[in-house]
Amino acid sequence: MKQYFTVGEMASLFDLNPKTLRFYDEIDLFKPEIINPENNYRYYSMDQIDQLETIEYLKDLGLSLKVIKYHLEEVNIGNVINSLTYQKEITCKKIKELQSIKYKIDKKIKQIEDAINTEHINEVVELDLEERKIVRLKGKIISYEDIGIYVRKLVKESRKKVSLSYGNVGLFIDKDNFQNEKYDQYDGVFAIIDKTKYDRRLLKKLPKGKYLSIRFNGYHKDAPAYYDKIKKYIEDNDYIILDDPFEIQIVDPTLIQKEDDMITEIQILVEKNEK
Repeated sequence: MKQYFTVGEMASLFDLNPKTLRFYDEIDLFKPEIINPENNYRYYSMDQIDQLETIEYLKDLGLSLKVIKYHLEEVNIGNVINSLTYQKEITCKKIKELQSIKYKIDKKIKQIEDAINTEHINEVVELDLEERKIVRLKGKIISYEDIGIYVRKLVKESRKKVSLSYGNVGLFIDKDNFQNEKYDQYDGVFAIIDKTKYDRRLLKKLPKGKYLSIRFNGYHKDAPAYYDKIKKYIEDNDYIILDDPFEIQIVDPTLIQKEDDMITEIQILVEKNEK
């Protein structure tokens, strides 16, 4: 049986790039047992296979080369346990972060799939929705440029915790202005939020309940006609408005080819007039 291995042979055994072994040599992590003084060829012994197995195993567990080197130099089971425990904590944290990312991706996929469903486009529909939380910033918004300014102010006020993805950020109209058909301005911006902690002054609940919703092809500038439509539905069906109407562009403009592909949604919390 062969007793010694060249750099290339040892690298092949472990499916490594020879450069990796040369780097291990440079940092004094894993050095060849023999160096031929005539040609400077390096050779590893059979006994070193276990050591390299240990290095690669610890590396797969997420330990840094610096930490691995320390453990190889200071052989101590207790130290290894401490490092692995610390690495486990880091891994658990990463898992939570990845789970959060997965949740957001799943939510965005569902949101886009829902957005492209045009079955009830331009129609008022009644939705029973669960409670949601938002952060919002009040202020008179008259022009499209104002929207961007107020959104940035909201981000700043929330200490940059707000996610600005489409379908989460929108505008609202004071319900009295809505009743008086003042659709030419908005009264603030908002963002639907997750469980992150925010300043209480910005927080507001969108209560669980019945919401009237209408989706239409177009942008905020196209909304007045649909506010009229949903207001007529409220009057015809004897509903009472309980909160400020709000609207959201639920498709990212960078994902559409023409203006008619944009979908905006208006929602209003209501209840039946029992009088």
